[in-house]
Amino acid sequence: MHHHAGPVAVITDIHGNLPALQAALARIDELGIDEIYCGGDLVGYGPRPNEVCALIEDRGIPTIYGNYDYAIARDLDDCGCAYITAHDRELGQRSVVWTLANTGRRSKDFMKDLPFDLHFGLGEQHVHLVHGSPRKVNEYLFEDKPASLYERLAGNEDDDVLVFGHTHKPWVHDFGGVRFVNCGSVGKPKDGDPRGAFAILTAGAGGVEVTIERVEYDAGAVAAEVREAGLPGEFADKLLVAA
Repeated sequence: MHHHAGPVAVITDIHGNLPALQAALARIDELGIDEIYCGGDLVGYGPRPNEVCALIEDRGIPTIYGNYDYAIARDLDDCGCAYITAHDRELGQRSVVWTLANTGRRSKDFMKDLPFDLHFGLGEQHVHLVHGSPRKVNEYLFEDKPASLYERLAGNEDDDVLVFGHTHKPWVHDFGGVRFVNCGSVGKPKDGDPRGAFAILTAGAGGVEVTIERVEYDAGAVAAEVREAGLPGEFADKLLVAA
């Protein structure tokens, strides 16, 4: 397990959005942060799965798999996503089919080798990185879920901080002596703010301090690329309003 003294950035849910990833990495570099971790979902929905995988691999960023990465790496046609309506399911399946067809062997092999979770030290604190939850890669930990759920998760957690993504909505809250950090999404925000989101963790006297950074990128250009790639137009629209 690596121990870090300085701040750590955690990026997650990039979803084939190369310009958003590049913007997040540029901001992290600008802030002088050397340590970066990635919480998975490199691919799906967005038009650049291979370039995203290659950039993460080339930068040597320690990464875990998301539910999407797990499926695409193994050529499975179920991404483990939750759909509310039949329309959403149909759109989701179109995304899976497109991503399976347009993700190359090098990317699939890279994702196949990724672990489920990672642990690292930050100052005196211990951090546990998962994609959805410690129990399941595709469990959604929303901010408005009952406190009892989080108390139970905290009771099973050996580390001081639990960092995750998957919902694409950032939040930070303490339960049962554990700090819960949802990093939001770099490439497909869903909280009404179209800017990419990621977390910065800093060792403080009272534990790990967290800020959620937002970064502008040319969402319009990516939206146009989504349409040109033959992906559903709704995915393009959602990048612009992020609702």
